[in-house]
Amino acid sequence: MDEHVIRTYARAEEVFVSGRGAELFDRDGRRYLDFLAGIAVSALGHGHPELVAALRDQVGKVVHLSNLYRHPYTEAVAERLADLCGLEAVFFTNSGTEATEAALKLARKWQRMRGNPERTSFVALEGGFHGRSLGALSVTHAAKYREPFQPLLAATFVAAGDGPVLERTLRETRPAALILEPIQGEGGIRTLPPEYLRLARALCSETGTLLIHDEVQCGSGRTGRFLAGDHAGVKPDVATLAKPIAAGLPMGAIVVAKGCAETFQPGDHGSTFAGGPLACRGALVFLQALTEGGLLAAVVERGAQLAQGLAQLQREFPVITELRGRGLIQGLRLSRGAGDLQKSLYRRGLITNVTAGDVLRLLPPYVITAAQIEEGLAILRQALAELAA
Repeated sequence: MDEHVIRTYARAEEVFVSGRGAELFDRDGRRYLDFLAGIAVSALGHGHPELVAALRDQVGKVVHLSNLYRHPYTEAVAERLADLCGLEAVFFTNSGTEATEAALKLARKWQRMRGNPERTSFVALEGGFHGRSLGALSVTHAAKYREPFQPLLAATFVAAGDGPVLERTLRETRPAALILEPIQGEGGIRTLPPEYLRLARALCSETGTLLIHDEVQCGSGRTGRFLAGDHAGVKPDVATLAKPIAAGLPMGAIVVAKGCAETFQPGDHGSTFAGGPLACRGALVFLQALTEGGLLAAVVERGAQLAQGLAQLQREFPVITELRGRGLIQGLRLSRGAGDLQKSLYRRGLITNVTAGDVLRLLPPYVITAAQIEEGLAILRQALAELAA
């Protein structure tokens, strides 16, 4: 089926045609339990009735306008995002990568406006992933992503969690910004310690460095708080969002603090499709379900259930060397066979994937039920027993 598609993805052979909640169905009618949610995107699962109704209604009205004109939903979504993040203002994008690009541009201009035009470089963390465009690649650590496209923007990488190295680097390099993920997704569901996040905030404030939190995968409620950084009591200058915020439609955003809100002026940045009426309708459904429909509380409950089940599996199977994450972003680090385990789970009808080579990544939709968590754990137990044998 990929004869005329550039082959940048290693796709499975199955063709999925429908879904409901946390279930997907292929064209042969086989059911799969979705513990990946389109890589943290489909927070409302598949076929969510309120989302379907809202999008059908909007398609019958207007799909696209461009940002030269207003529609009723732009400010409604921006206000909710700013309030939930505890920040000031929003610029909409179409993806997490675009949000990273906007954040990097904003950081450079912010420094220039403060009389520091020489501060053009960036500091990022080892294990971090921020997208595949040239700017986003510049602050993405893995060599396999970066090397074919050098030279990139100037960036210095420091070990995640090493406070003294971070302090020395910020003081010596005087970057435009520090960018980090409170929970590294592609880096193996690695949660940065709260004290490290608080130190990074203090150092950025002291050195005049813009602090960017990449919350594309770990944010928007996936940990049980709207931003993962909230667990450490830390507010960045810029938060990047994407993945679930429009419930499966392409949407990203940067949400910025009050001191940064006036950095971009007309003409500084833009996007043809971003923040359009269709995506914003999807975002309103998601945000309402999250805050008024009890979905955030459900993430906490189902996340605790999943963590307890994984802890029991770790006791049963020594091949699990570490459990990572919180809420509905969790990972199992394995001493061997992570790829084989993922394939075994897929054959059994459980969709997961592997990140950082040795971590099985679990990103269920927020609407997953208690029974489906138990079903997924039972399938995982069967596959782990096969791996152990």
